[in-house]
Amino acid sequence: MSALDALDDRQREAASVLRGPVAVLAGAGTGKTRVITHRIAHGVDTGAYSPSRVMAVTFTAKAAGELRGRLRALGVGGVAARTFHSAALKQLNFFWPTLTGDTAPSIIDSKVRMLGQAADAMRLRPSTATLRDIASEIEWRKVSMLSIEQYAEQGRPISGIRPEQLIELQAAYEALKDDRRQLDFEDVLLACAGMLEAEPRVAAAVHEQYRHFTVDEFQDVSPLQNRLLELWLGERRDLCVVGDASQTIYSFAGAQQRYLLEFERRFPDATVVRLERNYRSQAPILEIANALMRGRPGALALVPTGAGLGSETPTLTGYDSEREEAEGIAEAIVKRIAAGASPAEIAVLYRAHSQSAVLQQALAARGIATSVLGGTRFFDMPEVRQAILGLRGAAVAPSDVGFLPTVRDVLRGLGLTEEPPAAGGAQRDGWEARRAILRLAEEAPVGTTLRVFADDLMARAQDQHEPVLHTVTLSTLHAAKGLEWPHVLLAGWAEGALPISYASTFEQVDEERRLAYVGITRAARTLAVSWSRSAGRGERSPSRFLAEIGTTSRGTGILRDAAPSARRPVRQD
Repeated sequence: MSALDALDDRQREAASVLRGPVAVLAGAGTGKTRVITHRIAHGVDTGAYSPSRVMAVTFTAKAAGELRGRLRALGVGGVAARTFHSAALKQLNFFWPTLTGDTAPSIIDSKVRMLGQAADAMRLRPSTATLRDIASEIEWRKVSMLSIEQYAEQGRPISGIRPEQLIELQAAYEALKDDRRQLDFEDVLLACAGMLEAEPRVAAAVHEQYRHFTVDEFQDVSPLQNRLLELWLGERRDLCVVGDASQTIYSFAGAQQRYLLEFERRFPDATVVRLERNYRSQAPILEIANALMRGRPGALALVPTGAGLGSETPTLTGYDSEREEAEGIAEAIVKRIAAGASPAEIAVLYRAHSQSAVLQQALAARGIATSVLGGTRFFDMPEVRQAILGLRGAAVAPSDVGFLPTVRDVLRGLGLTEEPPAAGGAQRDGWEARRAILRLAEEAPVGTTLRVFADDLMARAQDQHEPVLHTVTLSTLHAAKGLEWPHVLLAGWAEGALPISYASTFEQVDEERRLAYVGITRAARTLAVSWSRSAGRGERSPSRFLAEIGTTSRGTGILRDAAPSARRPVRQD
């Protein structure tokens, strides 16, 4: 069976071109990861690629782990599937001793802490929030490839510190870092790029090692990452980039979608394939997504794979207050679960972390457990680490007890009970984690041993392949990118929240629109949008994005007005 057999016509077209520059413009839910992995597998199967000479680059360790897992499932091992940073760090650690006779510098664990120490030396006392903002500015400056002097000319003010102090503090931070022989996260990319530019023998070795490059989420590439990619490529042209300009949501961190939009200008002979057949969402959801992005640069017109018969029309509900909105969302989730949906199939997405607390309270009051994305990773939870250690220990000790009973005994000994504790809090989080491990054991193939199961958990931890928790997911729109759920509720679609209040320029508002688009396209079967008139003491109006997709208070337009049974929605002007 060919690696191309499982692809549709457009996907097959993208995966069949193995040489030269290729741009895959892949809309939400169109199977971009499938294309990436099947294209690499096809190259290996046909002998065009040697796995060890392929580098697949993405932006998160989890995404890199998913690529490796999917490639293994296709029978392909040995491909370097890494983030930009991990690839650069590996090269630094390999070449640095040869070039300098010493080990590579260590990586600092916290910019904020070192900035605080530099500020103390200057007798400054900025708040922790100000230090975090300065750390973000340092990251933006470096990925934008600006010196401190060039950054000073940008005139980017930060609350809580004078402009001249900001520049002086950045210089003091760099000096302190150099004195301690340390690098920060962005320095890893800068140092790797500098090494490749200054040392021809290093560049030659890298060019010999890696011949074929694939870059996922290319719309999120920064100037520094693009420069490093150019240095990795050298004079070669075997580059496949995959991305969606409509999902550029990290411009504030230095991402520039122009590298994707201008790919054909850079490579006039590039093969460009547009993936617009959406395999995720029902037709009414795609209609909203397309309406929101119509006319935007690089926007793709998503096409549903089916007619969407029997699909629910997305709804819009307005409330008088944020608390009433949270209560209404919680009631809707209760009804959805009562109708047969699993909590794991439901997500509530919002613009800012501050919106999560009231939602957690409303759901906890109804006995519904939640998981907040962006919190502690599953395999970093102490309960999970204890479970893996316990299972590995049990695997060493001889026992006549079967695999599944042993797993149950280990987890019970660590605190797993038949019934969960009250919803919310660390105890419920730990219970859900242990229960997820038990479900993995219950779903394991017949004949699985305890040792194999424990080793599989370790492999999952390395790839960040987290099991599904039976909880409702709460997430910011940024953290939800790349994920999907059957049922999605979008909260807080009011002016000042989405677009957020400090988005004042056309470019900033356009980025907020792309965030809204990401939220909409996370939904597979149902979508509910809501907003509230009051936030604290202030009054708000519906998000301008609702007007752009043609909603009215009379139920015309793409979204259907929906009033919760026990609450009156506010009038929508």
